[in-house]
Amino acid sequence: MPSFQCSVCGATFEIPQAAIDKYPGWQPRYCREHSPTQPASAARKTRRPTRGGADRGSSLREEHLTLAEVLSKYRSGPRSGVFTDGSAVPNPGPGGWGAVWVEDGEIRSEQHGHDPDTTNNRMELQALIAAFTLLPEKAATDVLTDSRLCVDTITKWAPAWERRGWKRKSGPIKNLALVQQLLALYRAHPTCELIWIAAHSGNRWNEYADSLATAWMRPEL
Repeated sequence: MPSFQCSVCGATFEIPQAAIDKYPGWQPRYCREHSPTQPASAARKTRRPTRGGADRGSSLREEHLTLAEVLSKYRSGPRSGVFTDGSAVPNPGPGGWGAVWVEDGEIRSEQHGHDPDTTNNRMELQALIAAFTLLPEKAATDVLTDSRLCVDTITKWAPAWERRGWKRKSGPIKNLALVQQLLALYRAHPTCELIWIAAHSGNRWNEYADSLATAWMRPEL
């Protein structure tokens, strides 16, 4: 079945192909737990509690903070790695991506970009491509994304698609060129691990990457 990424929690979920075919143009955005048709009490149960003084009260929503505001507000989370994020508002629509390489709390490098017509998944993939491009091949660090779909695509599904001549039983592979480019970069960095990290859970550098990805929406970086 086709897989999608929840725009709230980042979890991967599947929708039967028959349902996709029934509603042409439908872009599933929510897993079952975060569907707008679910009672509000059910959605509240999925929110993760946050830890740490400055991070208390963060939620699963966009805050549109500047980079300086992110650094002032958030303190917790991993202190090293390459953190990435990407989004489109609305989806599909204009979007952006961001990647920041941090070692022991100090920024080594960062990049961000904007696309006037894109999707969430394309921007997440573009952010990860930028992340691996920032790193030398001998780097040994984690590359972190809040997209489970991207992690599963590169670490589980893409190698199987490649063995089958870049085909899958459920239909054409979306964003194939980006997937192929990212897989090649991932393999070129064998000592780097691709890891999922929860979105909007108070992790400083994940929030920073989110701010880079949404910089196109603000007058101030």
